[in-house]
Amino acid sequence: MAGPVWRMVVDLADIRHGRWISDTGTSGWPGSPHYKDQHGLWKSGEYVPMVSDWDDIRRTDVGPWSCSRSKEDSLKGLLASCLLACAMGCSGSVADPPYFDWCAADAPPDDACYAAKRDPLSTNVTLAREIAIKQMEEHPADKVIWNWEESVMMLGISELYRVTGDTAFRDYYRDWIDHHIDKGYFMGTSDSCSPAALAALLYRELGDAKYLTVVEDALHYLAEVASRTEEGGISHLGDAPVVTLWVDSLFMFGNVLMKHGELADDPDAIREFSDQFAIFTDLLQSDTGFYRHAHAWPGQDDDVYWGRGNGWVAAAGAEYLRVLRDRGETDGVAEAAVGLLMDDVKAAQDPQTGLWWTVLNRPGETYLETSATALFSYALSRLYRYGHADDTALRVIADAMDGIRSRIARDDQDRPVIEGVSGPTGVGSFANYAAVKTIDDVPFGIGVVILALVESSGLPGPLIVDR
Repeated sequence: MAGPVWRMVVDLADIRHGRWISDTGTSGWPGSPHYKDQHGLWKSGEYVPMVSDWDDIRRTDVGPWSCSRSKEDSLKGLLASCLLACAMGCSGSVADPPYFDWCAADAPPDDACYAAKRDPLSTNVTLAREIAIKQMEEHPADKVIWNWEESVMMLGISELYRVTGDTAFRDYYRDWIDHHIDKGYFMGTSDSCSPAALAALLYRELGDAKYLTVVEDALHYLAEVASRTEEGGISHLGDAPVVTLWVDSLFMFGNVLMKHGELADDPDAIREFSDQFAIFTDLLQSDTGFYRHAHAWPGQDDDVYWGRGNGWVAAAGAEYLRVLRDRGETDGVAEAAVGLLMDDVKAAQDPQTGLWWTVLNRPGETYLETSATALFSYALSRLYRYGHADDTALRVIADAMDGIRSRIARDDQDRPVIEGVSGPTGVGSFANYAAVKTIDDVPFGIGVVILALVESSGLPGPLIVDR
């Protein structure tokens, strides 16, 4: 595409209301997390406000179109622009990265790119840090039990470590895993094998064989211990007599398979998740897109779609599609299923609050719920970053994050408290889901809110995007 890289419209009698746009951001430095934030708007001929008054600048929250943070950044931008001009000439072009999260046209993001794309200095990441630090202070790692609720919290903290590089976060989930390796752990359900996802991360970074042993124990459980349906679906309850599929499993054992499959380059693990996603979809997804909570479980209302359960599917599906994207692979079945689900999800968002109801298809009859909202925001953010969601997702994400922030109160020490998370939820009737009480600062609620805060950080603002 040819055209002026930088455009500005200013009334010199009213400079404060000027508008501008720059294809390569303020700094022009390709390594900046905001380098391509304005590209979509530039391409469509749009503009953003030009803040030029110092009082306005000091009052303005740092957003996607901020000035570079240092002279070094500006110099890097100037040098990069000069080199680019010399290499291209006036009419040349450079291939854009194909997806928002990629920093290069021909390679998936490395660790530095991945972190920069999530803006480690943003207000979202700062809030996520506050939430994590409070939990770490109140709950020492050796006091945190081995279970799905806690592993979801640790997974959120692991993403915070990946983006900030603060080893205190890594050390917290490392100490948790180490404690249970020493004490002994049990894997007998989808839920209780979920901590192995953290062990896969630790083995990749630290190389200690004890972490690989945890992963191998989980893989052995999934392949040899857990019962399966006649279609091959892994039973949520392990080798219990009742063989049943619960949508939660796609997230709980799914992250083990995907983390190990990606980090150890084990295509069999990724293929196993692919097979499970297809089986669960065939047995549980409705014609419109939502998933039922369980297969082969008595007492379930088939026309009730549980919010957090669909959030688990959305988050697992989005992560799976990211893994495939970075590996240069595709899965048409999963792409279609996730796309259908997210269409239903976007349509069900409460327009006043940005939240979702705990029973998605019965708005106004139950309550608006925080953890489902966080999972949907995380999933949509990840899908957008890797080219599986378009710009219409940005408004949905922004509204969801506003809703989530409205559910974060402050205690008497001015520390964050996450409210409005439904407690652990079994399969049942509509009345069963409606009766589940909400809990403050429950571990899995903490984990998914951290995931949403981190994953939505650094995305373009939905300033002109309509649903």
